[in-house]
Amino acid sequence: MIDLSGKSALVTGGARGIGKAICLKLAAQGADIAFVDVGRAEVAEATVAEIQALGRKAVYIPADVTDPEACVKAVATAVEAFGKVDILVNNAGITRDDLIMRMPIDDWKKVLEVNLFGAFYMIKAVVRPMLKAHSGRIVNMSSVSGQAGQMGQANYSSSKAGLIGLTKATAREVASRGITCNAVAPGFIVTELTKDLPEALQDQIKTATPLGHFGTVDDIANAVTFLASDEAAYITGQVLAVDGGLVMM
Repeated sequence: MIDLSGKSALVTGGARGIGKAICLKLAAQGADIAFVDVGRAEVAEATVAEIQALGRKAVYIPADVTDPEACVKAVATAVEAFGKVDILVNNAGITRDDLIMRMPIDDWKKVLEVNLFGAFYMIKAVVRPMLKAHSGRIVNMSSVSGQAGQMGQANYSSSKAGLIGLTKATAREVASRGITCNAVAPGFIVTELTKDLPEALQDQIKTATPLGHFGTVDDIANAVTFLASDEAAYITGQVLAVDGGLVMM
């Protein structure tokens, strides 16, 4: 059984959906949790309460990952609360889907700023304390869209492909200090965003997925928790697809 007792984690986009599932799974395995989110405070506070109900410490940090200074402050807040940050999970992400010919430039920029730039800012902020500790786990949330591309998602696919490159570059830079950096590439997961997809499209996706069904947020949380654990100590620079076999590289 994975044991994260004595560890502390910082998760971006942690108030709901996949991010919340990651927070709860890490906490269930023994980690104290700080999470960043820009959503409604009452939603974040409810997540704090669920983490605390598992017997772990929880800190909600209202911050925008597109602001480099806010990322520095978020890491400092987590270090102040727990004394260290052992695990960083870059989960914050948005979509602004449209065909390239119709995509507003602002939508292109915003998706890259949140999904890719935000992850870079958080990594830049957390690397210094991890280097001093000679230990750390960084997990970035990529996507099958970043591996194979997706029509109508040039911005999202580009940001998630960029995260794969960022993961590999980071892994090479920090490996000598005992820090690993990996990515998880979810397929189609049952969330608030996907549950409203037209039934015909859902059937099409399930047909294209060898396992024949959507994944759950817990499937992603389990993968992240493994990569954040000592059991994954000799794994770095890798992309773990959790997609039911949709994209086989």
